[in-house]
Amino acid sequence: MENPLQLKCLNHVSLMCRSVEKSLDFYQNILGFSPIKRPCSLDCPGAWLFNYDIGIHLLRSENPENMPKIGLINPRDNHMSFQCQCDSMATLENKLKELNIEYVKGGVEEGGIPVDQLFFHDPDGNMIELCNCDNLPVIPLPVDAAIQSCSLSNCNVRRQRQQQRQLQAQKIEHPVEF
Repeated sequence: MENPLQLKCLNHVSLMCRSVEKSLDFYQNILGFSPIKRPCSLDCPGAWLFNYDIGIHLLRSENPENMPKIGLINPRDNHMSFQCQCDSMATLENKLKELNIEYVKGGVEEGGIPVDQLFFHDPDGNMIELCNCDNLPVIPLPVDAAIQSCSLSNCNVRRQRQQQRQLQAQKIEHPVEF
């Protein structure tokens, strides 16, 4: 895979907010980010936070009343996903209930490997996902297969074909002798 722009990593996500104070409280006390120094040359109200090798830059909107209304929680909306290190997603779900944070449960499965997801909004309606995504292996695709349409029937057919190829490969690697 080429890297024409010589990218190293994702540095930060910048988010417009109605209230820097409310967003700062959320990202510190709910998601565990720590405030860091912002350059003094910035002339707009905001705050920078850092944790998990990523920065969150909060910028106060010039027109907070004109920001989009917070809608329903839709897992297909743009969102940030945080991989969690807990034994059970139920623990996180209970914590969200305790904090009175509305959420939606989701999940995906690939090859019999389940991934549990919890989706919720920050104070400005930005979607956050918590998941146990590390359950799924990262499998690079050929360039011509990068966009996949995977209906349930297509997935089942592909899975069966993949399993058949794996079985054939195992037979070749480990032939049974009589």
